[in-house]
Amino acid sequence: MAETPTIGELFKAKEIGEEEVDAAITGYLAGALDEVVVFADTYRVNVAAAVKAVPKLRDRAHDPDASEFLKRIAVRTALMLARPEML
Repeated sequence: MAETPTIGELFKAKEIGEEEVDAAITGYLAGALDEVVVFADTYRVNVAAAVKAVPKLRDRAHDPDASEFLKRIAVRTALMLARPEML
């Protein structure tokens, strides 16, 4: 059985749009830490779990001295590495 593609692979294949990714990042940074996000009505990802899975990115996303831009990049990178569940 083939592995589910990462969010990054799905994004590159244009199955997931920039608006969906941006909304997931914004939601996470706004405090929706345990929210599950559904992409393209097909793929489900817990953004908090994705960020938590990469300690350096988790630390950057929660660093009070990091800029908003660096926090967004950290969350985006973690999200792109995540393998979603299919609905």
